[in-house]
Amino acid sequence: MVRLRRGQLVLGGAALVLGFALAWSALHKDGGAAPQEASASMSAQDPLAALEQQTRDHPDDPATWRALGAARFDAGQFAEAAQAFEKASQLAPNMAVVWSSLGEARVMASKSDPMPPPALEAFRKAVSLDPKDPRARYFLAVNRDLGGDHQGAIADWLALLADTPQGAPWEADLKRTIEQVGKIHKIEVAGRMAAVKQPAAPAGALAPAPAMPTVAQGIPGPSPLDLKAAASIPPSQQRDMAEGMVARLEGKLKANPANPDGWLMLIRSRVTLGQPDKAAQALKDGIAANPGQAARLRQEAAVLGVK
Repeated sequence: MVRLRRGQLVLGGAALVLGFALAWSALHKDGGAAPQEASASMSAQDPLAALEQQTRDHPDDPATWRALGAARFDAGQFAEAAQAFEKASQLAPNMAVVWSSLGEARVMASKSDPMPPPALEAFRKAVSLDPKDPRARYFLAVNRDLGGDHQGAIADWLALLADTPQGAPWEADLKRTIEQVGKIHKIEVAGRMAAVKQPAAPAGALAPAPAMPTVAQGIPGPSPLDLKAAASIPPSQQRDMAEGMVARLEGKLKANPANPDGWLMLIRSRVTLGQPDKAAQALKDGIAANPGQAARLRQEAAVLGVK
């Protein structure tokens, strides 16, 4: 992700993050669930303070530090998130997801360098531990794109697609990134994408409950080309783009409301755009459409300050 100076691309970056909101719960497959205490703390009035207390109560528990890092990341406290993930990496140095989370937080915390060396080091450490780590693979491909190797970046994203189960939540957005980079650089990708043989989703398998709240999961941002393109868009148009993307998400949810993760994404989107009233309405609508998920929706919305 290209990291421009803060404020230069606030709305454009936010809109494109929403457009590439991959559901990265699969990234936690090798990390195990966070402790029950950390999950329960999300219902506290100040979730971050509760998680910080958890790290004081359990300073040698890497899952607790991961939970704090993810919550800080979601709150936009990227430097602080990196500090928490650094602590987790010290306690669990052989856990790939910790290193890829650390790398992403370092990218987001950088105010000038789109791929700071410590972030690249963390991503490389992650793939050395788990060559299939999706987050690290995505960002390593971004690094190739930043370096001008667009063909190589596309090849890496296609390889990631080949390991992405059919119907995975991030499948459509990964394909969109490949298509966009291919279009911008006049690289043929349609035939190559069609030739990719993705693994079938496990028959009858239910998606596991995420180790962290949906709203607190770290998600890769847009491609560097996304943000370069957004940088040239006037601020008023950036706002319009953001509003349009969120409106499309809301329209999809109204058509198919039995999607609690989608409602949480909408809530987060409204908070990102500075629309607390609309975020609260999204929470209300999500609960009405998914009464069996009411407790979870309220709990995770509270992480964003929505009640």
